[in-house]
Amino acid sequence: MKECGWGTCLQGAKSSKPCGHRDIHALVMGGVQSRSGHWPWQASLHFQKIPLCGGSLLSHRWVLSAAHCFNKNRDPSQWKVQFGELTFKPSFWNPWAYASRYRVQNIIVHPHYTGLPANDIALIGLASSVTYNKNIKPICVLSSTFMFKHRPDCWVTGWGVLNEQHASLPPPYMLREAQVMIFNNTRCNYLFALPSGRGMIKDSMFCAGAEDGSVDTCKGDSGGPLVCDKDGLWYQVGVVSWGMGCGHPNRPGVYTNISVYFHWIQMVMSRGVPRPDLSQLLLLLALQWAPALLQLIQGHQSL
Repeated sequence: MKECGWGTCLQGAKSSKPCGHRDIHALVMGGVQSRSGHWPWQASLHFQKIPLCGGSLLSHRWVLSAAHCFNKNRDPSQWKVQFGELTFKPSFWNPWAYASRYRVQNIIVHPHYTGLPANDIALIGLASSVTYNKNIKPICVLSSTFMFKHRPDCWVTGWGVLNEQHASLPPPYMLREAQVMIFNNTRCNYLFALPSGRGMIKDSMFCAGAEDGSVDTCKGDSGGPLVCDKDGLWYQVGVVSWGMGCGHPNRPGVYTNISVYFHWIQMVMSRGVPRPDLSQLLLLLALQWAPALLQLIQGHQSL
């Protein structure tokens, strides 16, 4: 299979630009506040208007996130996805922010996810097509990401809390970014060397952060992207999944290894976003018009 980003593979000639581009060239614990346009694929997932998780834009209609974000509720009507904003609480007077907030049509959790860390990945199908601009662009995905292992210059982004003691990110609720090291799984399992922890980091996962705990993800960053630059294009390598606390030495954050799920992502996205059932729409219309039709028939019979 050709290794390429979804912005290139699925859209082909219809896409004016491939995925993985950003116009700016150059919590997340230990990170810094981001700037507009730095991470144009970053999404904020809102449940009943409350921001709960992060995500990443793969195409006009698909967003990638973590399965555990939907442990308590998978009703698409309760979720919306925000793009293109640095803050997850944009001002009421910012109409552009609300124009870039999209309804969710379906939530597809990996079929082997059971609530445990394994297979912690999900795809969100949007009810309408996302409009790309300088602050909203898709990220690339590869079927193999071995070239990024043990790289010290990848980045993770999110609106998570700054430490375990905080209940939420403080105002103005701005997106944060941090540079992290990706560890190979042998090193990661060595760092997690607990009596019950040996071998707990499987091939479907990997660790990233800093061995001294100075950089890490935390509550609220779940589902967000870990990305790396390769020859001027940005590729998503991982999805923020879980960790043992936040920012502890020898306990780096654990991420879902996207390359393991490349073909599952491809399969789901190739099916397209399901359209509403026409028979259900006809039934709804019939029920709405039934009283009026009944009155019309009764009136005709009385003549």
